[in-house]
Amino acid sequence: MRLIKLATRFAEQPTASIPGACGDWAETVAAYRFFDQARAGKRGLNWQSILQPHMDCSQGRMAQHPVVLCLQDTTELDFNGQEIEGLGPLSYEAQRGMYLHPTYAVTPEREPLGVIDAWMWAREAKAADGSRP
Repeated sequence: MRLIKLATRFAEQPTASIPGACGDWAETVAAYRFFDQARAGKRGLNWQSILQPHMDCSQGRMAQHPVVLCLQDTTELDFNGQEIEGLGPLSYEAQRGMYLHPTYAVTPEREPLGVIDAWMWAREAKAADGSRP
């Protein structure tokens, strides 16, 4: 429930800070506590667990159509200049981020049915000889 409330607050004010998006101080403290618990692994919260209900519903929508197209795309998530653990190099070694490779389901008439699969990874930095581990 807290995740849905936070997502709603952030969607209403996408450029606001956490305190700016939350209604009051108690909600701001609750948001930071939620993120701290998620980071510490106390909630079992990760991008896969957030996306899983959507993927389940997408498969239900797919079952209603005789033909479904599954489209894939790889996207760079560029977090250059941010101190975030787990990032790796992107197209250039100086860029920092990760890759996202979702699979989207759509009908031949271009009706979106949702995401049905996704991978996310960060590349290892190159070794001195130019190879990657």
